[in-house]
Amino acid sequence: VQLVESGGGLVQPGESLRLSCLAPGAIFKFYTMGWYRQAPGKQRELVASVTSGGQTHYADSVKGRFTLSKDYGKNTVYLQMNSLKPEDTAVYYCNIPDSVYESDSWGQGRQVTVAS
Repeated sequence: VQLVESGGGLVQPGESLRLSCLAPGAIFKFYTMGWYRQAPGKQRELVASVTSGGQTHYADSVKGRFTLSKDYGKNTVYLQMNSLKPEDTAVYYCNIPDSVYESDSWGQGRQVTVAS
């Protein structure tokens, strides 16, 4: 499955960024979608996910700062990241957690760097 990721960049601590993930319509409509991240030297972790019904789940490390939303008209999932911290620095990936598509859907990811 081709997931088109965009957004990211370099910001200072406390600032905000938004990531976008465009998915095929059937995937967007029927599957849970999520954002993972991988920092240098660390394992990839799922930081946020949203079910087909719109229920969201967040890792404790981002709860209250990151928000997932779905644009049903654009088949796009957004990850709004506020109050960014240096420890949020990582490559962020959009994928379809716990699905048969997950292993084949990893893209290049988006670099997010938080530094003063």
